[in-house]
Amino acid sequence: MSKRIALLAVLILVAMAVAGFFYFRKLSPVTVDVARVERDVEVRVFGLGIVEAQVLSRIGFQVGGRIVQLAADQGEIVPAGTVLATLEDSSQRARVAKAQVATLQAQAALAKAQALLQRSEANLQQRVLVNQRRQSLVDRGSVSREQAEEAQTNETLAQADFAVAKAEVRVAEAARDDVAAALTIEQVLLDQHRLVAPFRARILSRLKEAGAVAGVGEVVFTIIEPHSVWVRAFIDEAVSGGLAIGQKALVRLRSEMNTVVEAQIVRIDQENDRVTEERRVYVRCLNCEPEHQGRYLGEQAEIEIIKRVVPVGLFVPLRAVSGFDGRAGTIWTVEDGKLNKRLVSIGDRLLDGRVLIVDGLPADARAVVSVPADGFTVGRRAVASESPR
Repeated sequence: MSKRIALLAVLILVAMAVAGFFYFRKLSPVTVDVARVERDVEVRVFGLGIVEAQVLSRIGFQVGGRIVQLAADQGEIVPAGTVLATLEDSSQRARVAKAQVATLQAQAALAKAQALLQRSEANLQQRVLVNQRRQSLVDRGSVSREQAEEAQTNETLAQADFAVAKAEVRVAEAARDDVAAALTIEQVLLDQHRLVAPFRARILSRLKEAGAVAGVGEVVFTIIEPHSVWVRAFIDEAVSGGLAIGQKALVRLRSEMNTVVEAQIVRIDQENDRVTEERRVYVRCLNCEPEHQGRYLGEQAEIEIIKRVVPVGLFVPLRAVSGFDGRAGTIWTVEDGKLNKRLVSIGDRLLDGRVLIVDGLPADARAVVSVPADGFTVGRRAVASESPR
């Protein structure tokens, strides 16, 4: 008899334990964290980037030769027109001197031809006057017909001499222009023995030293325009919607992760990378000194771009959303003190994993941010505890 009573007592205790567990898991009020309304929330997108220069030139000589002088080294900033390097140019200087002598000779020949032209013109005028006088006197019998014809012949010869003199002047002018062009060519070749900075530039690298022979077009310096330094960022195209030129960006260089540099989007490529499915966005620090921003090209950087600011919004962790398809999902809510489920529209996603609820939530419903547990059932009593963020 005592064994039966003990067994019955044990069964009762087990039943009470099971009932208590069931009540605790299924029927007792559950405390859940709910989202609170937030204001002025920045919607940011994250991307990795590389420090680059929009204007980068690899410059060298247009002629070959031995380098005799280098006037700049890497890291220096030089004004436009600065002579960076010089080739040995003694032979070219001799050619310039020879061309200058030829120019002087051509100018002298032109002056001589012009003097002869003036002489021919004066002779022609004198012959014309003589011919006119004799032609007027031949009819009076004061001058013989032979003398008149001779005067006419002399005028014709003087006209021919004048034409020849004018032609010789044109030939001398052409010769002068030819030697002047030759002098210009030789001077240009001489100038090409100097390597000049095409713009205000920072020397990125120097690839030759004095005494080395530089070939035609061989790179001697790599230079960049300091103001053209920017960061090329790669943004997942799934979150790149809404990016626009002028938006604010925060940049952290890999070598200075504790320093945040404010930048701005200055260009967005019009074609995404078809392999990585990323959009290329270029940001530049507009308030930085060009001598100090992004000094090391090729350095990696982290970029956060502020797409927009949500004035008032309700955000829940993505882990609290079930069946999320990129546009909508189901969340738990607290309504009239009880748990419920709602299909809501989802908007922007924050970097911390929370998403914005756009539509589908009644005015009196509170969105649950707690991770759904096995005890969550529709209609179960719930106590809402506002999430600290």
